[in-house]
Amino acid sequence: MIRLENIHKTYYNGAPLHVLKGINLTVEKGEFISIMGASGSGKSTLLNILGILDNYDSGEYYLNNVLIKDLSETKAAEYRNRMIGFIFQSFNLISFKNAMENVALPLFYQGVSRKKRNTLAMEYLEKLGLKEWAHHMPNELSGGQKQRVAIARALISKPQIILADEPTGALDSKTSIEVMDILKELHKNEGLTIIVVTHESGVANQTNKIIHIKDGLIERIENNIDHTASLFGTNGIMK
Repeated sequence: MIRLENIHKTYYNGAPLHVLKGINLTVEKGEFISIMGASGSGKSTLLNILGILDNYDSGEYYLNNVLIKDLSETKAAEYRNRMIGFIFQSFNLISFKNAMENVALPLFYQGVSRKKRNTLAMEYLEKLGLKEWAHHMPNELSGGQKQRVAIARALISKPQIILADEPTGALDSKTSIEVMDILKELHKNEGLTIIVVTHESGVANQTNKIIHIKDGLIERIENNIDHTASLFGTNGIMK
């Protein structure tokens, strides 16, 4: 489904910063993986390239055997809307739209009628236990509720891939477990390909495979057999 061959990326804000230094990675359909690394390792840049939010300098990125390179913004948006759902650490909800309107937004860009997209948004909010909160504004929701709204928004366009950038980063421990449980259920029941970027081993251990990235290179790939491990150690502290 995803194939990266020798991907390089350099930023030129002042002194050149070579962020990705030859990434080779294959992600099969239906995999649930995490990309783990310290701040500055290149993991978020890699996720942005996978999500067609950023270009790469050299190498090749194939998505469903289609070369993704130098796309127009229109074409890039078309691929994103059709293929990819995003979940962000900061939720990225629109403050002046209620939960239902935020969830429905991707369908607006697909030209779906207001009635149909609002009906579907309510269905997804109900699946995530937020039906009663549909008409609340983001500032009236807890962090966990905001992230569930964001997950519903990511799912409503029926993407093949979910990209989650530090999805538990702004959440307390209990809510982090709830969000990861939702992602595990989606993987199990919907067969979605899910890629989670994280710096927390407790989150990475919930996935089937861990890609360790360091200084812009993949350091090692770890098949995680015990991906049902708890986010917590025996002392109740997040790992």
